[in-house]
Amino acid sequence: MKTKVEPLVHLNTNPCKMCMPMGAVTAFYGLQKCITILHGSQGCSTYIRRHMATHYNEPVDVASSSLTEHGTVYGGEENLLKGLKNVIDLYEPEVIGVATTCLAETIGEDIKRIVEKFYECYPEYQNITILPVHSSGYSGTEFNGYFNTLTQIVAQVKMSMKKHEKVNVVTGMISPADTRYLKKIFALFNIEAILLSDLSSNLDAGFSKAYNRLPSGGTSIEEIKKMAGSRMTIEFCSVPLALSPGKYLEEHYGVPCKVLNLPMGLRDTDTFYKVLSEVSCNPIPKELVEMRSRYLDAMIDSHKYNSGGRAVIYGDPDFILGTVRLSAENGIMPIVVATGSVCPELKSLLEKELRDVAARYFIEDFQVVDDIDFKTIEALAIQYKANLLIGNSDGRRIEEKYHIPLVRRGFPIHDRVGGQRLRTLGYEGSLTFLDELSNALLAVTETSFRENLFNAYYKEESAGKVEEIIKDKAKEKEFTQSNDMLEVKNMLSKETMLEKTKTHPCYNCGAHEHARIHLPIAPRCNIQCNYCVRKFDCPNESRPGVTTTILTPEEAFERFKVVKEKLPNLSVVGIAGPGDALANFDETKKTLQIIRDYDPDITFCLSTNGLMLPLYAQELVDLGVSHVTVTVNAVDPKIGAKVYKYVDYMGMHFIGETAAAILLTNQLNGIKLLTSKGIVCKINIVTLKGINDEHIPEVVAKMKELDCYMTNIMQLIPVKGSAFEDLPMASQVEINKIRKNCGETMKQMYHCKQCRADAIGILGEDLSIELGSCRGKCSPIKQQIQKPYRFAVASKSGMIVDQHFGHVEEFYIYDYQGEEATYIEKRKINKYCMGKDACDEKEDKITRIIDSIEDCQGVITLRIGESPKSKLKEKGIQVFSTYDRIPDAIKKAVEAM
Repeated sequence: MKTKVEPLVHLNTNPCKMCMPMGAVTAFYGLQKCITILHGSQGCSTYIRRHMATHYNEPVDVASSSLTEHGTVYGGEENLLKGLKNVIDLYEPEVIGVATTCLAETIGEDIKRIVEKFYECYPEYQNITILPVHSSGYSGTEFNGYFNTLTQIVAQVKMSMKKHEKVNVVTGMISPADTRYLKKIFALFNIEAILLSDLSSNLDAGFSKAYNRLPSGGTSIEEIKKMAGSRMTIEFCSVPLALSPGKYLEEHYGVPCKVLNLPMGLRDTDTFYKVLSEVSCNPIPKELVEMRSRYLDAMIDSHKYNSGGRAVIYGDPDFILGTVRLSAENGIMPIVVATGSVCPELKSLLEKELRDVAARYFIEDFQVVDDIDFKTIEALAIQYKANLLIGNSDGRRIEEKYHIPLVRRGFPIHDRVGGQRLRTLGYEGSLTFLDELSNALLAVTETSFRENLFNAYYKEESAGKVEEIIKDKAKEKEFTQSNDMLEVKNMLSKETMLEKTKTHPCYNCGAHEHARIHLPIAPRCNIQCNYCVRKFDCPNESRPGVTTTILTPEEAFERFKVVKEKLPNLSVVGIAGPGDALANFDETKKTLQIIRDYDPDITFCLSTNGLMLPLYAQELVDLGVSHVTVTVNAVDPKIGAKVYKYVDYMGMHFIGETAAAILLTNQLNGIKLLTSKGIVCKINIVTLKGINDEHIPEVVAKMKELDCYMTNIMQLIPVKGSAFEDLPMASQVEINKIRKNCGETMKQMYHCKQCRADAIGILGEDLSIELGSCRGKCSPIKQQIQKPYRFAVASKSGMIVDQHFGHVEEFYIYDYQGEEATYIEKRKINKYCMGKDACDEKEDKITRIIDSIEDCQGVITLRIGESPKSKLKEKGIQVFSTYDRIPDAIKKAVEAM
């Protein structure tokens, strides 16, 4: 039973990353008396403030140039100049970081030139350091944005070349607690350090009654100016950086750069302390030696638990590398290593480390992936049977869904307090981190060993009782709460689906003795096919889209009961129009619910164009629908644009290739959702000579990929009034030739009768006229002998007919039957015409108004021109002009008809 549905287009679902401006703001927040202004829309600064405030639990100020539509079109220079002036007046900063967002970068804003112009306009502000940084969100992650900003800071600040003994220290986005640790360690070795940047107090301050708008802590601009004269730079990032502050200082000022891994775990912390000892010419302090011994003791304490760990590690590349090395030296197998950054070098950096651990546990495969999202991480976690997650709190959905414990580290941590206080670096930080990892693994063992023992020794004995449990409705709710049991239930459901197929005459040519009933409860359609004209009153015509009458769900139920009594071989209830079953989902749902309560064994089937399938797929499963027919005439939007006149979707009116592409995308995703849930899918394809006839094998091949059951390649029925009324029909010989060719790809249907929307009986013997009225059996159906009418009323108020036809924005829809007018709905006219071949709105409005009321027999309006009147008459819609109350107007219209 397939349950996994892959997207049919390349997209990220919950990306494993933040954007570059997030990194830029964080970098600037480590500078003393610095405020950041984001050049872009206001939402960007709000997004970043929210993430930083909930992680660091501190108020975070980020200004914005607040670009609007005007600034987007004409440039945001004026906004940024005003923004800089306002920021200085409000905050009185010493440093201003100006970072771009996607919007500013897309329109090509030259922020360096704008900053220069600001200094020209306001020379009195020359003492304020303004640092422009390009940081488009789509160019990288917060990791890239952070290091890019640090590099731009050292590149733009006017440096002092005077030599001194201080050491530059460049770190990634470590926690304030880890920053404090580094400051303490450098002081312990008597080394004066210049941190770039220093978040230790700005984003983890103590309590104060007074609120300071600007961060008072951090690295001052005067200290940064000294970085060019430092004795060396220590940069904590072992993955290659496109822009490295340490390398920049080395290349431009001759400051030696030493690149180290973050001091996480035994080996990398040992290396760090050794380097500091060499730089300071001091021995490693005794307290660090003692701390090392405690960490070794913790490694010994936990090793017996760690050997069972199969971890998914995700986050920024520098964090990942350190965590993998710490996990590996403690016996935890990093089975999946993932970063949202583009970092193809990560695999080669970790390959040997991971292979050494894998060899000890006889593990043959693991994954190191970059540029990844959480949907893929989730899939890999399940594929490689992970039992531990290590990373930020964005992985909590995987934790909740699969009960894999998550040890939270990195940025952001939204669902716990204290993210800013988490220690990871050094022996002490590594010990705390290791304890959390071991305890997470131990907790799983302690809470699941009984279930594992049961599954290993007793499950086979109890498996035979599964079917009995399923049948016991009192236990079914409890039963479905178990994932293992649910999988068995799904497998049994699949068997049920196949069993129902044996008695479905449309899906099984050997089921000709079984009857079906089509219930015409769905008059509306959300697309217009060029071969389709839906007529609701044509008892002598047999084709899809035709019915004698439209039924309400209650009337449909009455018809079903009578037909079931007369036809004991009735096995299938189908919803086949005359419009689209899902464009009338409320009626479809209610009809199926009523009938299911009455007859739980009946097979439910419906046909659809597939536009709304992604929205309603799960509800169809819940309703017990076992078979769905989807009409797919093309899998190429260029061909689809020739088949479909328009598509109405989410309140918008689409035409051309855009319409075809939207329909196709929803069809493919919807079908895949259905087949993944065990629904049996048949695909109808109308053969259109010169349009899609040569394309049909490609359609069939795609449906095979989606695990469809069969395809039904049908002959076009030219209908007068349709766009394809003069299109030549493919002969039966030509149809069968296509079927035979496609039969090598998947099962083909040869026995389709292209039934009416109200068909009753076995295939080839339509009893809809004889049984449709159910004479003498059910009074609600008797009323249907009286001819029903549907009217579209042009009204502003809903009380009287008071609107011209050409001014209509919405119609009031009424059904008239049994001498009674019943309000059905208020139907809005599509205001927009979207797509590659978008039409002129003025010229097309009348057409769109008419298209929206195709299911009506009459339209009642205050006034109407001759052109729309003739177009309506062509579609069989009668026109009535009046200024009456709506009920009176409808009654007069019926009398006139």
